[in-house]
Amino acid sequence: MTISLYSAFIPAAVHTLQSLSAILAKGQAHCDARKIDPAVFLSARIFPDMFPLTKQVQIATDMVKGGAARLAGIDAPKFEDNETSFAQLQERIANTVAFLQSVRPEQIDGREDAAIELKLPSRELRFTGLNYLNHFVLPNLYFHTTTAYNLLRQGGVELGKRDFLGG
Repeated sequence: MTISLYSAFIPAAVHTLQSLSAILAKGQAHCDARKIDPAVFLSARIFPDMFPLTKQVQIATDMVKGGAARLAGIDAPKFEDNETSFAQLQERIANTVAFLQSVRPEQIDGREDAAIELKLPSRELRFTGLNYLNHFVLPNLYFHTTTAYNLLRQGGVELGKRDFLGG
């Protein structure tokens, strides 16, 4: 049995973003219950040279919307990266999930060998579609989602592995 590129990507990305949304909801509830300014969590960093929670969510969503768009050969929606609240991050996740769900399997399937090029400020990266998904998009999604989880957990939000893995 083979698995399609779409099946390996879109359902997993949607599931992970839904888990991230639930994790952020617990972060907001934690702030509400303990009368903590949400900005404390939204600006939290594990180490000074790492991005804060807000940027972790922005990168996670950018990775999958950009990944889906590149694999499908379509334009990705543009987000302003100006979120300053849990509610705004939730909206960003919801918009990303809606975009992912708008991509059809036939737009991505069969693109395993497609040339994907990324121009970063310091270098250019070249992938096949399958390698782009497996070695860049999904690892970045999981890294930034895990980091967001860890920032909230470090701050005392009651989270566990089940929260990360989702329903």
